[in-house]
Amino acid sequence: MQAILKAPALSVEEYLAGELHSRDRHEYLGGTVYAMAGTSGEHNLISLNLAFGLRTHLRGKPCQVFMSDVKLRLRISEEDVFYYPDVMVACDPSDAERYFKRRPQVLIEVLSPETESIDRREKFLSYIQIETLSEYILVAQNKMEATVFRRSNKWEPEILNRADEVLRIESLNFALPLNLIYEGVKI
Repeated sequence: MQAILKAPALSVEEYLAGELHSRDRHEYLGGTVYAMAGTSGEHNLISLNLAFGLRTHLRGKPCQVFMSDVKLRLRISEEDVFYYPDVMVACDPSDAERYFKRRPQVLIEVLSPETESIDRREKFLSYIQIETLSEYILVAQNKMEATVFRRSNKWEPEILNRADEVLRIESLNFALPLNLIYEGVKI
């Protein structure tokens, strides 16, 4: 029988200081850090296509678009949690921390086989607790499919899976056809 040793919980301050100097990114859940795996080319292209489309649309407006290197900080069941969403749109001017945001309006996760169950369950349940969140979007990387959850329809999913369908982010008055989200991606 092997003994499992649990490392002492890391404080938020220790975690944030460590992330500043780490070559690898880590998510933080109540004192425990989890290393994040690298992404595929498809994952990166989809994230970039979405972020570029959003950035172009939001230029000159108060919202900012962040990609996977800016953290999201949450407080869930008295625990601090930090995630790295693939794409995040923050519109609240008081949400001014340099390395993380607390009040995003839109969160997008690009699904991989390794992260899909976490993105669909754990992160979904955490994200919908954010008062400012209007939409949570999951985008598959191995097939053309986007699932949009909106606060306005009680977080019921809307699934898009045809190249001619348009992803609409209503809170930002933004629309992007699926064929442009998957531009350059071989599926």
